[in-house]
Amino acid sequence: MGNPDVRLTACTQPDGYVANADDTDDDYTVLPVNPDYFTQANPQLTVSKVPCTLSDGTETECYQIVTTTIPTDHPVGPWCPDHITDDASAGGIWIDNGEVYDVDGAFIEHLATFYNDTTWHMYDADGNIYVTRTLEDCINAANPDVGEEYKNYCVECLPSYISDLTTTFLIPVTPVRQDQPTFFLMGPGGPPGAPQVPSTRGIALNGVEFSAPAPLNAILGAYTLAPFDDAGGHINVHQGYHYHAATGLSYAIEQPDGHAPLIGYAIDGHGIYARLDANGNEPDDLDECRGHYDELRGYHYHVDKPGNNNFINCIRGAYAD
Repeated sequence: MGNPDVRLTACTQPDGYVANADDTDDDYTVLPVNPDYFTQANPQLTVSKVPCTLSDGTETECYQIVTTTIPTDHPVGPWCPDHITDDASAGGIWIDNGEVYDVDGAFIEHLATFYNDTTWHMYDADGNIYVTRTLEDCINAANPDVGEEYKNYCVECLPSYISDLTTTFLIPVTPVRQDQPTFFLMGPGGPPGAPQVPSTRGIALNGVEFSAPAPLNAILGAYTLAPFDDAGGHINVHQGYHYHAATGLSYAIEQPDGHAPLIGYAIDGHGIYARLDANGNEPDDLDECRGHYDELRGYHYHVDKPGNNNFINCIRGAYAD
């Protein structure tokens, strides 16, 4: 579908326009967050407007988004195959050195070769793969200090484990642009002394968190595997279901000019768009945050490759404290 808000605001300042006090460019287009996109993508979440204070001291309004974290626009799982003969439909994906791999039975069977380490052996004599099967196993195996008993386990946490979990996000109704980028606590860092923010990158239109990079070294160091599903997400009992990669399966707002579709909003209220446009091209003018500006969308971000365990590198706007 098209983006009616983009068409209506392309040549005029939208309602709720907020310019940074130091910004003398009054023609700089700033688009407010469209709350309807969230409820279109996931009718089960709620969006309300609340007072908030941003990181630069601005007192304004934010959208408060309350979600169970389970999307309604695409299937959740699977993650771990059960047997080394299972095909790719039985498992999710794994990322390594910028590449995405199907976690099928053969991938599990050949982990020792893949990582050049004979310690890897995640299946029994009959080819059955060692998979976490209970909530207790999920909690223990997803712990940063994984016990020896979970070595060579495929870690799979199920939606039923988080049926009572809700998560709340705050994003500014209208972005407030800052002079300097603010870098995240985890992931690509800025220069020494650069301001840093919490790890959440943003929220997909379906209410799922765009999370910090998965701690791949810690996972692999414990000789475990914690695959993502084909949508780039998995579950822990604290965050619920969350994304570590954008693979193109979540709800998206197509753009009328062939630009990459809108898939969510960063924590500063700027739009997050898919990596590639309708012709399969990635923008060649992205800044250090993976953002750029155009008159239709204002300043906005484009997600990183799925294999890079990353979405965006920093933010250009103030965020809710």
